[in-house]
Amino acid sequence: MPILKDNKKYCFAMEMVVRDYELDSQDIVNNANYLHYMEHTRHTFCAEAGLSFGDMHKAGLDPVVRRIEVEYKNSLRVGDRFISCLKVERKGARFIFKQDIIFPDGHYAAQGVVTVVCIKDGKVSRGDELAELFSKYMK
Repeated sequence: MPILKDNKKYCFAMEMVVRDYELDSQDIVNNANYLHYMEHTRHTFCAEAGLSFGDMHKAGLDPVVRRIEVEYKNSLRVGDRFISCLKVERKGARFIFKQDIIFPDGHYAAQGVVTVVCIKDGKVSRGDELAELFSKYMK
């Protein structure tokens, strides 16, 4: 999508489209689906970075959401194409994903901040494995 070409704000972006079953009775995307879009984007990002969620779990590493903040800006509707993008940073043992859902014209549909922590073999860890995996994406 043109809006993200050469954009240094994000380290990952993917295009998605609204499906009709994601709408509520007001014919706009139900608020919970924005969380699904953001989660799908994080999972795809991890897989493309080199480690899928399935592989992480098999290795005893489970990134889990600790906190999500979302600001809804403009409603998505059936058939809308949009860009779901993110950047990631580390604060101690937490990974902070700043995620935006953007219309092709550059207007925001939603902006979110997702805090993730890692559980390694059943115990909270610093997530050094993820930090190594994400090192080329973090500033």
